Amino acid sequence: MKTTLLEFLAIACLAVACSNGSKTFTEAVNPLTYTDIPDNDLIRVGDVYYMVSTTMYFCPGAPVMRSEDLVHWRICGYIYDTLADDAIYRLEGGRNAYGKGQWATSIRYNDGWFYALFVANEYHKTFIFKTKDIENGPWERTDIDDAFYHDASMLWEDGKLYVVYGNGDLMLVELDPLTYKQKAAPELIVEAPREGMGLRAEGSHFYHIGDWYYILEIDWPAGGLRTETCWRSKDIKGPYESKTVLQGTMEDGYAAGVAQGGIVQTQYGDWYAIMFQDHGAVGRIPTVQPVKWEDGWPVMGDGGKPMKDVTVRLQPSGEDYVWADDDFDSGELAPVWQWNHMPADPLWSLGERPGYLRLRAGIPASGILEARNSLTQRTAGPACQSWVKLDLKGLENGDRAGICAFQSNNCCIGVEAAPDGTRNLVLREQTAGSGVRSERVVFSTPWQAGHIFLKITYKFQETADGDDLAFFSYSEDGVSWTQVRGYALRMKYTLDLFTGYRTALYCYNPSGAGGYADFDFFRQEII
Repeated sequence: MKTTLLEFLAIACLAVACSNGSKTFTEAVNPLTYTDIPDNDLIRVGDVYYMVSTTMYFCPGAPVMRSEDLVHWRICGYIYDTLADDAIYRLEGGRNAYGKGQWATSIRYNDGWFYALFVANEYHKTFIFKTKDIENGPWERTDIDDAFYHDASMLWEDGKLYVVYGNGDLMLVELDPLTYKQKAAPELIVEAPREGMGLRAEGSHFYHIGDWYYILEIDWPAGGLRTETCWRSKDIKGPYESKTVLQGTMEDGYAAGVAQGGIVQTQYGDWYAIMFQDHGAVGRIPTVQPVKWEDGWPVMGDGGKPMKDVTVRLQPSGEDYVWADDDFDSGELAPVWQWNHMPADPLWSLGERPGYLRLRAGIPASGILEARNSLTQRTAGPACQSWVKLDLKGLENGDRAGICAFQSNNCCIGVEAAPDGTRNLVLREQTAGSGVRSERVVFSTPWQAGHIFLKITYKFQETADGDDLAFFSYSEDGVSWTQVRGYALRMKYTLDLFTGYRTALYCYNPSGAGGYADFDFFRQEII
């Protein structure tokens, strides 16, 4: 939606008239939430800010977060439950959506409707959803089968819908606002430089502010840092000129650039950007950066350099809710949980044993990446620990149940029931190298108790040249813990999954048939 010059000046005047006392300031220390929330796009509707992010193959997908201070964000809903009930999302026949799924959602508000647009690489098509109620839905879905708008951004203007998209060459297309069919062939409007570039323009965010059309995008000079570049023109079709508006590292020792995200104007006239930073195994983590307009350019941070400490001129409000403890006693899963791919609903329950999450085996799986009904939450930096209490009485021969440090290189700690009726506590590591996946048992010991406490401790390095490590512990009483000695999982953020590490709760059986595991609670804390 276009912000006219008169509206821009009126809001700026309102900002001057507003109180600037300390109660209207929120002090932010980047990164925000310190967890995997990449590909940010955001809008403001009234006094409320909404942000969307990428979660790819996790279900439900396309999380919606709300905030009133741009610093504290709460998951309030999802745009869809699953993209398809097919072999891909049922993890059948070796098929999956790892590294694919929902990418880089664009969120916009127009004429009383919220619109979300994204692509899914496994289907090579674009999806558009809309709703009147962004927090509760329902969302109306349209599949655009004949178009693939990579890293797209919508712009609604005077009843018309425009989309900018692409990788390297940025294209502009006008869509019918009702059917979303192309009104004309896409046009090339930006041809990003090629020489010396490792990654050319992508991750577009499209705005009309004042007299200018702006496209924010990321690029990555060879041997350099992730960079935020802005293109502008007074004509929607160009020609566009460019300027670097954010480049560098924050003063936190982590040598990774900060870029890709959206900008928003507050109700008091200030502008801010939410941009993410690649941060190793924990994932791609969001930051808030001030935006100052210099000669008509939205320069971010401190003169174009990312800032760690930022004062947001909004009143502090709320708390983060992107991961949380759970006692499984509410009768429904909290919105911080996501399944790995589509769940098999008959094989999980919160009602069969009230106060417990019951996960049933029942579908063959060779390992954790093939296991249905693995329930996940984000981890958080710089260090955290996740632990559960697990009732084992329902396990049958061949069942494996426990928790996992979940990514491509993963490690599970859990109890496995052997065919002879014995049970063992097992630490099972799975790694991938040169396209070949291997698995090994790191540790095994008999386990006779009918329950167990399991814990994973994550330590994410605050410098890019260190190792991100996970440590594994177990207990019979939840007080006295035994750590598996001499072993740590060296966590790596790999592009085959393309998401930060999560803690996954699982129960599966390589043969398919089996029993169940009851999870009493889940806890996570920053340490």
